[in-house]
Amino acid sequence: MGNLGFSYTAIHPGEILKEELESRGISQKEFASAIAISYTMLNEILNGKRSITTDFAILVEAALGTPAEHWLNMQARYNLQIAKTKESVMSRFESIRRISQWFTPYPAPNVATV
Repeated sequence: MGNLGFSYTAIHPGEILKEELESRGISQKEFASAIAISYTMLNEILNGKRSITTDFAILVEAALGTPAEHWLNMQARYNLQIAKTKESVMSRFESIRRISQWFTPYPAPNVATV
């Protein structure tokens, strides 16, 4: 079924946040304390075991100045990539696409080459 044209590997936004904290020299315990969440919850997010929620993204924005939308968009893209690797989802996708009377493929983008 494939990944519908996405060639990159899905990276959980928690991994990106983990790198951000490390680059700023902020420990996980310090950060968890600063944004008033449990260390366990933060650790699960940073290790990709828990999703970034809207509330969490707002807390990150308050602490680091990175927009909440940035984290939520990364989480949405990650979720979409993971869904597109599931055989059950993609099988249903293909079945619906074959019978849908409303489906119109997106036109290929015009890309100028130099």
